[in-house]
Amino acid sequence: MFRIAPELPDDLPEVEYLYDLAFAPGRTALSSYRLREDINRIAELSLVARDEFNIVAGAIRYWPVRIGEAGDPALLLGPVAVHPTRQGEGLGRVLVSESLELAIEANWSRVILIGDEPYYRKYGFTREFAALLDFPPPTNPDRLLAKALVDGAFEGVKGLIRKWD
Repeated sequence: MFRIAPELPDDLPEVEYLYDLAFAPGRTALSSYRLREDINRIAELSLVARDEFNIVAGAIRYWPVRIGEAGDPALLLGPVAVHPTRQGEGLGRVLVSESLELAIEANWSRVILIGDEPYYRKYGFTREFAALLDFPPPTNPDRLLAKALVDGAFEGVKGLIRKWD
C-alpha cells in the first residue's frame, strides 16, 4: 500500500537520497540535469510515494523544456525511481501513469524522456515521436523517447531540446 502525493519541500532530502541510491551521486553530471538547472520542477506533476511506514518508496519529477527554434513547450519526465526494496511491486507504473494523467489535466501536450524504450513503450513513449528531436550531448539518441498527450502534438515540432526560458 502506497500513498501518492505531490512532492513537498520537506520531502527533498528523502527524494534526493532515493535518486542518489537509484542512479548514483554522479547522476547530476548527465546532460538532462543541464536542462533542469535553475528551473523549478513542475510541482503538481512531481509525485512522491510513501509506504506504510511513511518512508519514500518512489518519486517522479517533471520539468518544463522548449523544443527547437519555435520554442514549443514540452515536459521532460525524470528522474523516476523506486527504492530497490520496493521494486517489482508496480510502483513505477503507478507513478508514471498517475503523473501522465495529471499532465493531461494540466493541458500539457507532449512529454519527452531519456530511457529504455522497452520499458516506456507501455505508456506510449516511442522513438518515432522523437525522430525529429535532438537532445543535448552526451546522450544516446536511441534513448530519446516522446509521447503525445494530445493528437498531433508533435506535428511540425523539431529541433534541439533546450532549457525553459
